[in-house]
Amino acid sequence: MEDNKETLKPSLEILILSYLHIVLIKAIREINKDNTPLLQKGKQHKHLSETSWKRYMEMENDSVQKSLVWLHAVLQSKIGHGLEATVLQGLQITHAEKGLMRFDFVVPNAVSDVDGNWHVGALATMLDLIGPVTTFSFANRVISTVDFNVSYYSTAKIQENVEIESKVIANRGNLIHVVVEVRRKGNGEVIAVGKLWMASDKRTVAEVSKARQL
Repeated sequence: MEDNKETLKPSLEILILSYLHIVLIKAIREINKDNTPLLQKGKQHKHLSETSWKRYMEMENDSVQKSLVWLHAVLQSKIGHGLEATVLQGLQITHAEKGLMRFDFVVPNAVSDVDGNWHVGALATMLDLIGPVTTFSFANRVISTVDFNVSYYSTAKIQENVEIESKVIANRGNLIHVVVEVRRKGNGEVIAVGKLWMASDKRTVAEVSKARQL
């Protein structure tokens, strides 16, 4: 049983990132417009052309691109339970690099509390989604949240513009620390700060996807 411990461990992050492997292949098929012969690269990749295979390998090694594909799939409700798409509705990526992402966001009506403010639960959920995306862009590995806390400094009204910055600030081997800040657009007032410690699995998305098929 010890050998199967990692494979059987239930984790939302692992489920999402396993699906990412499928999303990547589908995305590449969409951009494949050539008629080159199919490559027999194994069961999962046998329908990809040579050009698409090269593109797939480029994306497989590009953690930032993969994290953006994952985020796009969440926004489009292709993965998750719909709640994630509601919480992130209208999120705009303004900057993305390894371990650093920035976003613009207009707080949607769907996440209002009874007073017309951004519901603190919806805000926390957003931070808990953006943090792992940023961490994955840095680590290029499956990750799980082991510690998460949010500090609230102010409130934001519905339809208010905010800016979000998510940044990896510490790497302790298998533990990665990411901080997500939400600020009011214009004056930079801090609304909330989320701090997450993430555990990095040594497996890649492809390896996790393969393990789940066994």
